[in-house]
Amino acid sequence: MTGRRERTKAANRAALVHAARDAFGALGYEAAGVRDIVRRTDLASGTFYNYFPDKEAVFRAVVEEAGTEARRRVRAARTAATSFPEFVEAGYRAYFTFIVEDPATFAFLRRNVHLLGRGWELPLGAQELAEDLRALGHEDVDYAAHAMVAVGVELGARMAEHDPPDVEGATRFATRLFLGGLGWPLS
Repeated sequence: MTGRRERTKAANRAALVHAARDAFGALGYEAAGVRDIVRRTDLASGTFYNYFPDKEAVFRAVVEEAGTEARRRVRAARTAATSFPEFVEAGYRAYFTFIVEDPATFAFLRRNVHLLGRGWELPLGAQELAEDLRALGHEDVDYAAHAMVAVGVELGARMAEHDPPDVEGATRFATRLFLGGLGWPLS
């Protein structure tokens, strides 16, 4: 059982991460400052530095939180698949659905997608995908996994520009691209 102090610390950190996601979504990483983040909470201004040394650290925390949830959903969808085409399609659909279903996360990703290639979360998703591909019996999966993740991120950003976002169109395109383009069996 955690004590009151630990719960308060966890709640304060969560409030700052939530506020940072909103600030970065509204203003973008470059324009948002620590003050913009703290103003979106009920916390005192100096509290921020008890949890994060700087803006980049809280940005990383937002990316890690979103990445953890996206990877959880994608991996669950791939695990439930009964064929390789379903594995690819279900993974992309889960990712694209994740992007659009929460407006705050969607705004954050849409506004800051150009920063996500810094290696913060993408390698974890590619590593998990490579493990899953290898478990299905595929070899030389490193390039394929990184390409599949990169295409997902880029298509997700493009999809975000559509009004409304076209989850099924992006899923269909990515699935066809990798099933046909990699020369792997279609069933």
